[in-house]
Amino acid sequence: MTDPVWDPEQYLRFADERTRPLRDLLARVPALPHPGAEAILDIGCGPGNSTAVLRERWPHARLTGVDNSAPMLAAARTDGEPGAEYLLADARDYDPAPARPDLIVSNATLQWVDGHLALLPRWADALEPGGVLAFQVPGNFDAPSHTLLADLRRSARWRDALGGEAVRVGVHRPERYLDALVAAGCLPDVWETTYLTLLPGADPVLEWVKGTALRPVLTRLTDPADRAAFLAEYGRLLREAYPAGAHGTVFPFRRIFAVGTRQPD
Repeated sequence: MTDPVWDPEQYLRFADERTRPLRDLLARVPALPHPGAEAILDIGCGPGNSTAVLRERWPHARLTGVDNSAPMLAAARTDGEPGAEYLLADARDYDPAPARPDLIVSNATLQWVDGHLALLPRWADALEPGGVLAFQVPGNFDAPSHTLLADLRRSARWRDALGGEAVRVGVHRPERYLDALVAAGCLPDVWETTYLTLLPGADPVLEWVKGTALRPVLTRLTDPADRAAFLAEYGRLLREAYPAGAHGTVFPFRRIFAVGTRQPD
């Protein structure tokens, strides 16, 4: 699949809603091995909104954000958490071991990483004893926002431009993450939540997915006319699936959470 081109401004249009699952995830992180001097990695840091939340929780930590998008890192350095260090690297290849982290966080990133279960033991091994691996991923790939997109990509109008690529669905059931953390020597804490997010404005679900699930499509559709036609058709389908109410549009937003604490060897 073509790697998507990310748009920090579009992603941050719903910054509060996107950050809430991270705050709920971090609420379950126990005390870290080096209080007041924590080494923390934010893998898939994007525009730094997640890194800023980590700074709030651990104000004296040595924070490092890792992402494979230069535009996202540029936004992180200026508008996210300027006091952190940032590295341009892909989560699939990045080796966290030299940092000896107390905490590795991955916020809404692993769904973009094929075979990411294989990363978990490597990340867990990199932790200090008593260190923590915490991540959350979307669990809404069966929702209309995603199934309508997949069907539209494969339709007669769009299959030549878009349908030849597999639709990336890269998450597992919560039980798989629990098993993977146990196998990696971690004490697991795994759960799921569905947020009923009330989105304001016109076509809010379309605006939401423009920052995430639509990025591969928008990356491929370089012709402005094609892009406008696709967005018009997809937007109509989303309005039918998620009708606006008197106070906005309800967008169910299922998330899967996992926290693993590395046990002594």
